[in-house]
Amino acid sequence: MKCLIPNIGSTSFKYRVLEMPSATVLANGRVERIGQPGGDCPDYLTAIRKCIEDVVGPDKALRSLSEIDAVGFKAVHPGPLTGTRVVDDELLATMAEFSFFAPAHNPPYIAAMNAFRHELPGVPLVAVFETIPYESLDEAATTYAAPYEWRTEHGIRRYGFHGASHRSASERVMAQMGRPNLRHISCHLGGSSSIAAFRNGVAIDISFGTSPQSGLPQNNRVGDIDAFAVLYMMKKLGVGVDEMARILGSKSGLAGISGTSGDMRDLEEAAAAGSDRARLALGVFVRAIRHYLGAFMVELGGLDAISFSGGIGENSWETRRAVCKDLAAFGVELDEAANRRARTAATISTEVSAVKVLVVPADEESIVARETARLVERGAMQAAHTGA
Repeated sequence: MKCLIPNIGSTSFKYRVLEMPSATVLANGRVERIGQPGGDCPDYLTAIRKCIEDVVGPDKALRSLSEIDAVGFKAVHPGPLTGTRVVDDELLATMAEFSFFAPAHNPPYIAAMNAFRHELPGVPLVAVFETIPYESLDEAATTYAAPYEWRTEHGIRRYGFHGASHRSASERVMAQMGRPNLRHISCHLGGSSSIAAFRNGVAIDISFGTSPQSGLPQNNRVGDIDAFAVLYMMKKLGVGVDEMARILGSKSGLAGISGTSGDMRDLEEAAAAGSDRARLALGVFVRAIRHYLGAFMVELGGLDAISFSGGIGENSWETRRAVCKDLAAFGVELDEAANRRARTAATISTEVSAVKVLVVPADEESIVARETARLVERGAMQAAHTGA
């Protein structure tokens, strides 16, 4: 089965074509600055047509559109919907309803899904939601101390995201360590960051809450903050809900602290040049990671492995060192030389470290392709059974 996996951003998307079940990569590419001045394409429909042109035709990965068996999306926020689902009107409507919580994610995915429906009629479109690993979390881990009716009537609960990346990290760590019975903390650190705790390959907690604006401070999104601080600033600034949502979702995070950039490379360079605010942003980021690391270590009752994924997790040896600093009493001993060298899959703990510390490149597309293929094959089997 050949699966096309678009990884949608707010103004760009990467795409990969995989042959399943081997997960062999047949083609990949990206379209940048969609709808932006000087960008590659004016809208998602044009961008998707460009993607199709890049992978379909003579001397390309696919000879014709008919070879695309399914399109799988790493979609973000489905609200109360659960599981991997075929893209239909109900799913799109629910994603639209919950777009307030994921304004940088849901609208681009809705636009892309509609564009693919137009361009590939009859090809199954599948949404593999980022919330899936956390559907089985204990109710106490997902419930806020707010009126319970908020949860039951309005869907206000902790959902969790980055599911494909954390699932991929969990599977790869179990494979590398040769056993499933692990207490593992997965650190996905990038423009958007989160921490997840796994016991025996099953997620038991996640730093994200109702929205991707929660948990760790993000590039330009706020992370955890006292709700009354937000209410106070709304009064102080005289702004309404939508404007405050814009501030928290695009003018905050590491960029909000530094006053310049939320990009880790820029922050590390500025801090080295003496910027106090850049240094503060880095300190806030590392402190938040260590806060969740400690909390999840207690929940797990100990620790066997820590993994780092994402653009920061895979490339910033300074961040990894700061996160693991002075944790020898908890069994974490970093190999300084190995940590500085690591840019791809690597073990960066010492040989005597009781806790393995690993760099694990994210492979979200393979997870999405696998779940997409499973759903399509299950549907085909059910159709064949019904026809029989």
